[in-house]
Amino acid sequence: MSLHIPLENSYARLPDRFFSRMLPVPVKAPTLLAFNHGLAKELGIKPGPDDVMAQVFGGNTPPEGAEPLAQVYAGHQFGGFSPQLGDGRAHLLGEIVTPGGARVDLQLKGSGPTPYSRMGDGRAWLGPVLREYVVSEAMHALGIPTSRALAAVATGESVYRDTGAMPGAVLTRVATSHLRVGTFQYFAARRDMPGLKALFDYAAQRHAPEAETPADLLETVIDRQAQLVAQWMSVGFIHGVMNTDNTSISGETIDYGPCAFMDGFHPDTVFSSIDAQGRYAFSNQPNVIVWNMAQLATALVGLMPNQDAAVSEFTQLVHAMPDRIHAHWLAAYGRKIGIAQATPEDETLITDLLQAMAENDADFTNTFRALVDGTARDHFTDPAAFDRWAPSWQDRIKSEAAPFETMRAANPVYIPRNHQVEHMIQAAVSGDFRPFDRLMRVLSDPFTRQDGADDLTRPPGPSEVVHRTFCGT
Repeated sequence: MSLHIPLENSYARLPDRFFSRMLPVPVKAPTLLAFNHGLAKELGIKPGPDDVMAQVFGGNTPPEGAEPLAQVYAGHQFGGFSPQLGDGRAHLLGEIVTPGGARVDLQLKGSGPTPYSRMGDGRAWLGPVLREYVVSEAMHALGIPTSRALAAVATGESVYRDTGAMPGAVLTRVATSHLRVGTFQYFAARRDMPGLKALFDYAAQRHAPEAETPADLLETVIDRQAQLVAQWMSVGFIHGVMNTDNTSISGETIDYGPCAFMDGFHPDTVFSSIDAQGRYAFSNQPNVIVWNMAQLATALVGLMPNQDAAVSEFTQLVHAMPDRIHAHWLAAYGRKIGIAQATPEDETLITDLLQAMAENDADFTNTFRALVDGTARDHFTDPAAFDRWAPSWQDRIKSEAAPFETMRAANPVYIPRNHQVEHMIQAAVSGDFRPFDRLMRVLSDPFTRQDGADDLTRPPGPSEVVHRTFCGT
């Protein structure tokens, strides 16, 4: 018995050089750990028995109609270009057209080695699988475009990392697509113009039907990424590995590895263990995404009939991107302090608060939420710093129709705090999934204060601080 999933395979109809066809590598003893029933309903998937779903989402019995493949792409990783990367531990099973008419990818992650594994084992261990499950679903609940988690399966096998043997797992990921900036770079680097044109046609049809030219597609992707990064900044999220191969054309957050949310606000916060130079620090994310879009522009320019004119046009689009990001940032942070439609005149009010928060080690999430109930000054080591800021703010929001409702909708009570995620992982490794279930339940409604969940708003104590996060590959 298998699970019925209504799969289509439009990506598999592209030329063979876009991917390698291959089955996931079966695992020893798949056990279903988590299944996202709400997402399954949105996708039109009817759940089956746990043992059947474990076989399907563990990669042992791909669903009927699947044409599993590993996608190839290139990418800049921490600024250095790799001409061939690709899915080194993932298999695209196919696409689902949802009851609402949207087309999404269904991908297994941790499902075994591929030709793009670069000597890796193609597997994932339980910690990163549960981290991505929790954080991606939390991002969705926060209203931020993201890939999503459908299932997590234990493999019954160990994987070996620097810390020794770890329990293996497979994540089933759903995304609007897995097309990346690096996908375009792969064909452009080879000067494969037929391949690049086929990719443009496919990407435009799938993600920007109104795009008639590569310039149109570039502008669409730029705007989506500008909005996305501004949304990250508004919740204190740090992606941690913003390589061009981890930047999606759809404008979704994808490839959760060493991601983290800030506790105390410090603009230059870095968590990723592999980001030694702070390239992907919190405050540098707007700059990085502009750089990434410049790489997309460089890849696309070869498709334009007049390349000199295209270079000029694409340069203008990329150079205009910081202003787009800033406009989205201003709007988002305006709402965080109760201003429904912030204007440039409000920027000083926002930046003064952020500076005071940084100087006083104020918790990012709790301080903004506490503006609603009048306790924000309690989050400053020197409450007088807040007192100096507050009168101008209180005077400004007098002209707003519903400032506190605006703030409640913009400032979550709960985020997946790093120390809580680490505690959840440690418990799960020991076989206790109650912290995982609790995080999933509370984080599904992050803007509403919930009975018995006050501990999940608490910043880490000195012994709980997570200083480094890891990819887990």
